[in-house]
Amino acid sequence: MEERVPVCSFTFGIPDSTDISELKKQGTVIIGTATNVNEAVEWEEAGADMIVVQGFEAGGHRGTFHRGESGQIGSMALIPQAADAVSCPVAAAGGIMDARGIAAAMILGAEGVQLGTAFLTCRESGAHPLYKQALLNAREDQTAVTKAFSGKPARGIRNQFMEDMQGVPALPYPLQNDLTAPIRKQAAKMGRPEFMSLWAGQGVGLSEEVTVKELMIKLVKGTEALLEK
Repeated sequence: MEERVPVCSFTFGIPDSTDISELKKQGTVIIGTATNVNEAVEWEEAGADMIVVQGFEAGGHRGTFHRGESGQIGSMALIPQAADAVSCPVAAAGGIMDARGIAAAMILGAEGVQLGTAFLTCRESGAHPLYKQALLNAREDQTAVTKAFSGKPARGIRNQFMEDMQGVPALPYPLQNDLTAPIRKQAAKMGRPEFMSLWAGQGVGLSEEVTVKELMIKLVKGTEALLEK
């Protein structure tokens, strides 16, 4: 709050109402993350100016914040239902990698999109070279959701660590995350991607090695062309 940032985006839950009120008083735009319609409605009631609805295809950690409540809903099903349930703008996330995905999301009711995996293989990305190569080599059927690395559900490229940990109960976050951090760090140093967390969405097969500028131009121009058809 001291920095008076123009936009503040939240995931894994809704902050205290006092914090949201103070942020809104200073003009900060509040963005929340939801993985089902109920979470989207709760975010709107809490005062969100925009809600990112994260489909199950998304890479990395799930934004689900209701224990025991399903967040395993695909983007195509989630976007229109969430857009119908709330009055604030909805942005789509999860499996979107190119102009086709953006155009589809907007037709389904989204007013914006949030891409993650698509930018990891950009030349400016600080991702580990082995991580980038794994993304460029991966297919859409090579990702899985696991708690093995952090204790929270997260989607990444399947590797030996994930396979070895199947059936082994994970400690709650952040204990599991702290426990595996040295393993992941050493694996990166030794060039052993089979023990690294290789977060990626199901659209990973569309990854390209380009600059951020090239990707952005392609996304914007491609989306405009598709929506004008």
